[in-house]
Amino acid sequence: MSRYEKASMTHGYNPDLALSGADSPLPPIETWPNQHRGYEIEISVPEFTSVCPKTKLPDFGVITVRYLPNKECLELKSFKYYMLGYRNMGIFYENAVNRILDDIAKATKPVWCEVVGAFTSRGGMRSTITARYPRKAFPPR
Repeated sequence: MSRYEKASMTHGYNPDLALSGADSPLPPIETWPNQHRGYEIEISVPEFTSVCPKTKLPDFGVITVRYLPNKECLELKSFKYYMLGYRNMGIFYENAVNRILDDIAKATKPVWCEVVGAFTSRGGMRSTITARYPRKAFPPR
């Protein structure tokens, strides 16, 4: 057994946990045709919940989506059901934020999009994850 495998078992972390939620089915994100150009949309989801795949405890946070629509906009009712799909899903914060970004980008093909997950404190630490589309290096705010 390698040192990495021993450390993983000692701390209860299994590398397969990183893949949790990656392929879990979610409701589809619907869109509607954009009628205007050059404006930004911000959507806040203040009661986001998912489940930590390691501890099986609930995670809570605020997800904020900002995007510049191109030809399609997010249809909010379908997006609400999509977000509710995370409620019982075992997925790490980072994976949830990045999957949300990828799914929005796939559905709407925006000019740009940013998804920020600000998660509640756990163990005295807070995590904020930011993912941006298109996927390239951006300077911090």
